[in-house]
Amino acid sequence: MKQHLLTVYIFAKISTKRFFRDRLALFFTILFPLIFLFVFGGIFGGNTQVSFNIALINTSNSEFANQYIEQITSTAIISIDDEVTTQETATEKMKRGELEATILLPEDFGTINNGTPTGEAKVIYTANNEQAAQTLQSVLTAQFAEINAQFVDISVPFTVTTAQINEQSLSRFDYTFAGLLGFAIIGLGIFGPVNYFPDLKKQGILRRLHTTPLKVWQYFLSTVGSQTVVGLVTTAIMLIVAVTVFDLKVVGSYLALAIFVVLSIITILGIGLAVGGWARNERQAAPLANIIVFPMMFLSGTFFPRFAMPEWLQNVSQFLPLTPVIDGIRLITTEGQTLLEVSEQIGLLTAWSIIIYFIAFRVFRWE
Repeated sequence: MKQHLLTVYIFAKISTKRFFRDRLALFFTILFPLIFLFVFGGIFGGNTQVSFNIALINTSNSEFANQYIEQITSTAIISIDDEVTTQETATEKMKRGELEATILLPEDFGTINNGTPTGEAKVIYTANNEQAAQTLQSVLTAQFAEINAQFVDISVPFTVTTAQINEQSLSRFDYTFAGLLGFAIIGLGIFGPVNYFPDLKKQGILRRLHTTPLKVWQYFLSTVGSQTVVGLVTTAIMLIVAVTVFDLKVVGSYLALAIFVVLSIITILGIGLAVGGWARNERQAAPLANIIVFPMMFLSGTFFPRFAMPEWLQNVSQFLPLTPVIDGIRLITTEGQTLLEVSEQIGLLTAWSIIIYFIAFRVFRWE
């Protein structure tokens, strides 16, 4: 038995070294997921505060109008295009989508009435920016409410307060990161074997290995060991970048995450071993891999949440192999759940592993 395991170790070591010397494999396994991480991190990471790019046109000469302009330009959520000075220019920019709205201060804005400045600011917008304009109107209404309270004693019968509960919630990037990690595991587990297995067959390497005492289970086990090491390296790099650059908050245990990632890699890798081991060449492997991968990528919550899907589609997608991978990673990283608490996902992965590797052993061909 020791001799068999030594063979597995030697082949795993050789495979790992070959991977880290292959620049193309390094790009698609490590750098390619990092590119997606930076893209989605740039979209969903960092400050998600609402902001508006608007034009401010002042046709009033009142002192209050000037004071109000100073106040609104200091507001962090409003960015004013100083180059726009006329309504015509503002309209053209709004039509091109460069501005979301225009605030117009009419000539009578800030005029004194019974010792109090009065006026009405107008929010001008295009038809496709109605939602943004309504939000901007709410912001301005809140600002004017504070200003009005300085001049008039207002008695408000109803008010609203806020309260924070001591619970964690998902930011959009926190939610997306689990999907990106699942995307990296797919690239490693499926496209890796699908790409190099047919190539090894074409070169006759697998046929020569078949003439040795090497068993299929030994070859599979060595591949699993090698790809697991690569997967852990990829996961570590993505975590470091997400935490340091995009402020990802990992609530759960890193050890639990590592163990779950290993199980996920083993499961998904079985699909790659089955497809790559069955296919005689790239023409057979690539279409079958795409048929398997793309439904999982779009239905398992890789790039957008499953709860946004119709209920019947959620019920179907929960049984895809990638779904428990992404759900488990998300529960551990963002909700701090333990391996015992994600036992449902572990059970699904275990069941899929048994099915997938049974198929992989049956369909594997040395040539």
